[in-house]
Amino acid sequence: MKLSDLHAPYGARKSHKRLGRGHGSGRMKTSGRGQKGQKARTGHGSIPAYFEGGQNRFSQRMPYLGGFKNPFKKVYTVVNLRDLISLYQANEEVNAKTLVAKGFIRPSDQKQMVKVLGEGKLDRALKVTANKVSESARKQIEEAGGTVTLIAPPERKQTKRSGRPSEYEAKKK
Repeated sequence: MKLSDLHAPYGARKSHKRLGRGHGSGRMKTSGRGQKGQKARTGHGSIPAYFEGGQNRFSQRMPYLGGFKNPFKKVYTVVNLRDLISLYQANEEVNAKTLVAKGFIRPSDQKQMVKVLGEGKLDRALKVTANKVSESARKQIEEAGGTVTLIAPPERKQTKRSGRPSEYEAKKK
């Protein structure tokens, strides 16, 4: 066998269409471009896939669909007192971790802030640790002999754009 004997197997190489070579070629007149229209014209055949004939294209319309998404939005997992009655015994600790352990909230919701609302009647003392507690819930928990501990909100890192003085300037004073 010699290098000159090597060749591609049959069907591996396909000959290109010879367009515009007269009637005998089988591709006469419009040469596979159809009748008239933008794609039939010379120099206008490559229209991008996202082009919609002059209509505002989908990729440009997309930002309008979603609306404004506030990156600083505070999302709370709401828990009512009636839910705590069915889940906890007297003098138990109520926080995001125990709510996940009891199966009341999803593990992914554990990262969210917890807010306790006063719907329902509380008849036992509970140690509640949450980000927010409504006035009616606080009153019922303390009347039942329980305690309420609030978790401080996370401090946002100070940036140059925020109106407050920077850490460097605060230390300088």
